Amino acid sequence: LCAVPVIKGVKSVEETFPGADYTESIECIFPANGRGLQAATAHHLGTHFSEMFEITFENEKKERELAYQTSWGLTTRTIGAAILMHGDDKGLVLPPKLAPLQVIFVPIVHKNESFDKILDKLDELKSLLTKVGVKCKIDDRKEYRPGWKFNYWELKGVPIRIELGMKDMEKSEVKIVRRDNF
Repeated sequence: LCAVPVIKGVKSVEETFPGADYTESIECIFPANGRGLQAATAHHLGTHFSEMFEITFENEKKERELAYQTSWGLTTRTIGAAILMHGDDKGLVLPPKLAPLQVIFVPIVHKNESFDKILDKLDELKSLLTKVGVKCKIDDRKEYRPGWKFNYWELKGVPIRIELGMKDMEKSEVKIVRRDNF
């Protein structure tokens, strides 16, 4: 999910959740320094808590049986791990599957050029990508220049930026910039 390498393991008896039969976890590993961070755990509780709280169910034979339980959690530390793994000095570098916005379209408009023509073409391109499941948006704010918009969306971690200006349209081209290779 977060494009972070993990190691799956079983906790030692000392590290097992109190009352659990055993605890499994995944640890995020950061290649830059080799350090790890516990990102998620699954506690296999057996029937210990069912016995204490009389939690039962009716089985196929219509008999009452104690429930086997688990407890698991994926914590906010996982979000922190994604930021540590996919961030740089310019902000986030989100993997496309994790990014709430995968593509930002930025119109490049020079003096005396038609903003509307460029937006029409960007709407067409956005529609094509949206149809195949890509989450995208056009930054059509006129009060900001392209350079400001580039920085704004880089900080937010949008993985792909597509730029389009009149010269690009004349050549049937766009400029595509990946956030992970600036």
